Amino acid sequence: MFSAPLSFIDKDKSVTLDWVSESQFPMPKKVIMVDDTFPAHRYTSLASQGTSFVWNGNYHNAKNLLQAVQRRIKKPDSSDTDLTKEFYRHRQFQAYRAQLLGRLLIRVEADLSIQLPKAPDLRQIIVEAITPPKNAFLVSLRELLGFVGAYEWRKKGISIAALEAKKIHAHYGVFSPIRGEYLNLIAHATLPGDTKIAFDIGTGSGVISAILAQRGIPNIIATDMDSRAIACANENIKSLGFEKQVRIEMTNLFPQGNADLIICNPPWLPAKPTSSIENAVYDEGSQMLKGFLNGVGKHLNDRGQAWLIISDLAEHLGLRKTNELSEWIQNAKLKIIETLETRPTHSKINDENDILHLARSKEVTKLLKLEKA
Repeated sequence: MFSAPLSFIDKDKSVTLDWVSESQFPMPKKVIMVDDTFPAHRYTSLASQGTSFVWNGNYHNAKNLLQAVQRRIKKPDSSDTDLTKEFYRHRQFQAYRAQLLGRLLIRVEADLSIQLPKAPDLRQIIVEAITPPKNAFLVSLRELLGFVGAYEWRKKGISIAALEAKKIHAHYGVFSPIRGEYLNLIAHATLPGDTKIAFDIGTGSGVISAILAQRGIPNIIATDMDSRAIACANENIKSLGFEKQVRIEMTNLFPQGNADLIICNPPWLPAKPTSSIENAVYDEGSQMLKGFLNGVGKHLNDRGQAWLIISDLAEHLGLRKTNELSEWIQNAKLKIIETLETRPTHSKINDENDILHLARSKEVTKLLKLEKA
């Protein structure tokens, strides 16, 4: 969470509050106060020039304004058959829309209340999403609504078929395991003989560690670099009753020592994330993927295996060459001993209005079993 002081004029007085944001967009340069009379067309015009707005009206009207602005943001028409160009055009549009919608700011008081007419009590929701500043601060309504959505999903949980329908509760900012096909691969792939210790690299919600524990592996070390993921994984592992088998460590990629099985589900697309939340999906320059491949051999026991969970969507989008992953594996002095494949089942593969539909319709999710060459 990024935080920086932001000044604006409120009733002829200069006010300075911390502006907090998960996005990697530049902080606002010009800020004005607006209320219920502020029209969507005026918002769109000024926001596109870099202005942000501190809302001083009815909370629900702020949500209505944001919806009206969103309707005004039109997707660019394109019939480009170059999927790589289409992907980057799509990412540019997503970033533009997020930045435009993120310019409507809400003031949150030091006690985490929102002193606007009809504003709900979001104190618990805010605390579960971020570590707020000690004093009053500004946050975009778009991100605030993201806190609310994540809170509801966290309460509800996601039923995981590979865990016998037990639930995983993802925290705000932690990748939610809504795609079950790769989890089923992990649940049914044959384990290396007499697997006593396993590493789960980039554990996120802890779902992979939970599956390995359910499969009877007695000693599992899960790692992550994100404090939210560490808290989330610990909570899930404890609620599922696997805390005697699983230990969570905050470290970059590998813990100390060796393992019989080392598993990693890195971000699948080599593109730049625009917020911390996107780090689970986009891995700029394939840094985590390469780091895993280049380091895993040093941590494998004799006859140990590394399992790489990855989709070939990047290849279909032209973001990674067809043989590039194989070359990285070979250069890391590893070899593929088995490949397990499955098709994704999420709704986007059938959405023909999705500009990336052609690539998604061909996507295959793979579990690559690797050994030291």
